[in-house]
Amino acid sequence: MAIIEDDGDLLPAIYDGPFETPMWQSLLEGLRRQTGADSASLTIDNGTAGTTRLQSGDQTGLPPAMLEHLREERVYSPEELSLTPTGAPHGDARVMRVTEAGGTVAIIELTRSRGRFAAPDGALLRRIAPHMRRSLRAYAEIERQKAGSAMVADVMARLDFGWLKVDARATIIDSSTEARRLLQHGAGLRITSRGQLIADDPAIGRRLSAVLRAAIQGRSDQPRALNISQEPWIDLLLMPAGNLATIYIQGDRRSLADRHEQLAELFGLLPSEARLALALSRGMTIAEAAETLGLTIETARNYSKKIYAKMGARGQSDVVRYILTSVLALA
Repeated sequence: MAIIEDDGDLLPAIYDGPFETPMWQSLLEGLRRQTGADSASLTIDNGTAGTTRLQSGDQTGLPPAMLEHLREERVYSPEELSLTPTGAPHGDARVMRVTEAGGTVAIIELTRSRGRFAAPDGALLRRIAPHMRRSLRAYAEIERQKAGSAMVADVMARLDFGWLKVDARATIIDSSTEARRLLQHGAGLRITSRGQLIADDPAIGRRLSAVLRAAIQGRSDQPRALNISQEPWIDLLLMPAGNLATIYIQGDRRSLADRHEQLAELFGLLPSEARLALALSRGMTIAEAAETLGLTIETARNYSKKIYAKMGARGQSDVVRYILTSVLALA
């Protein structure tokens, strides 16, 4: 039987519940102690995030189908749900539903194999219901933040975008997971055994060193951009930050064939036009793109006119903007 006046241990357990591992375990164990239950469980339905069931004790809870239409904060017995009591023939159960404002639902179940729950046990559940609702709000916000962080991380991974912090000697002080992953997959850059960032191309390496020294020594406080590789495409943006510099690294490790196909599908381009559009989006002039693709300048110009018409672009700057701000950036 519950001790009506003694909820002190349960309230901290309710509010600390979202931060425990497993969640709300102290609450479930406290409910078992105070009500004499063999098992206490908490089922959380967070909508799109799915259902989570937490339990203290070994008994099986009530069938989920019977829990969908419970009235808010009403404590039910098995008889009220038209169920045989859980466990042995002389067992009993108590069930309560709590819903927070955003729609996250919690179902609290207490079960015992022998004996009946008393009126104070149900009263205890009703008393903790408002506190459980507030705790559910915290839980729901944590889940939203986690989902948002996961989405951002997924976008960053899809964009192949990361960052490095380096000193004037290009020694890496800190880095993101995405940046490390890019460097491990052949990005025209690599990390030496001493932890220094160097370029595979000596000419690019000299430019990188010069830009770093100028930025960190205060001779330039402007961001500087460098293209490291065109296949795969890797760009760097160097930002001065006191005695260090932050290097933002972005790459595209997908094959050119995939990119051409995606461009053709999105904008209704022919394969030859898609190849030229991708080259233009990467900052090449029509003459440079023609040479790279083995086209005459006249053919490249004809292709570009068709690209502009199909994309609704007024010129190369529009082509670049449309491609870089399209869903292809996340493909």
